[in-house]
Amino acid sequence: MKKVLKTIFLLSISLFSAQNYRFVYEYKMKPDITKKDSVVTDYMNLDSDGKKSYFYNAVKYERDSVYRLDRNYSALLKNKSYDRNLNYTIEKEYSGKKLNLYDNFKGINLVIEDHDIPKWKVQKEFIEINGMNCQKAIADYRGRKWQAWFSKDYPISDGPYKFSGLPGLVVKVNDIENNHSFSLIQVKKIKSMFDLLPKSSKKMKDGEYKKLIAGYTFGPDDIESLNMDSKAGTMGIQLKDGYITRFNMNELKKSGKGNIDAEMAKRLMKSNNPIEQN
Repeated sequence: MKKVLKTIFLLSISLFSAQNYRFVYEYKMKPDITKKDSVVTDYMNLDSDGKKSYFYNAVKYERDSVYRLDRNYSALLKNKSYDRNLNYTIEKEYSGKKLNLYDNFKGINLVIEDHDIPKWKVQKEFIEINGMNCQKAIADYRGRKWQAWFSKDYPISDGPYKFSGLPGLVVKVNDIENNHSFSLIQVKKIKSMFDLLPKSSKKMKDGEYKKLIAGYTFGPDDIESLNMDSKAGTMGIQLKDGYITRFNMNELKKSGKGNIDAEMAKRLMKSNNPIEQN
């Protein structure tokens, strides 16, 4: 019986590997540790071909893909926006359990190799989530206590962010304080995988990267360009790390009580409540 189950499992992996899937996760995070009632909701994609995967922000990928074709900066400014903390891409190679995080810091492409995945403890708790049979697992990982629900309906040891290592796909995961949570909301077959990794990147150790990010403060030197639209009352801004957004000038003045620069800097600061605490 065990041999039959193993054969079925290996066959399902083979069939899965022959196709490309995109798993869409709703990501909720509390970016400001001093304002726990402030929640940001964004959407992340996990593309997998059964051998490797890419985890990235859905809107950023959509914007970058369109811009790569038409180079229309004005249209880019009018497109949907995403949270600045989600500029990164995570690449996982299943065979060697290798993980690379790609990010850009002040115009420099970085790649950080990481082999430290969560060490899960599978629990004897089961629920059904969106028609999928799921089992619970818990882990202490990078300064937070996490609980995850995984499903063997998709025979892939993967999930959002760096949450892999379980005998199935992570369907839902959150830290126990609910500062960060991911929920699978859509699964679809795709023709092609994510293909926007930088051509060259500076290698950096995980500890060096965290120290760099922790010591970051936003300043004028982060700005690549500004674009004013007096008729619409908006200001488009492009940062050296590639992040692009648009501000309503009246809203900036009102929120910042007249100090536009301070309010803009506040909105462009990165989270003080990162997903990894150490």
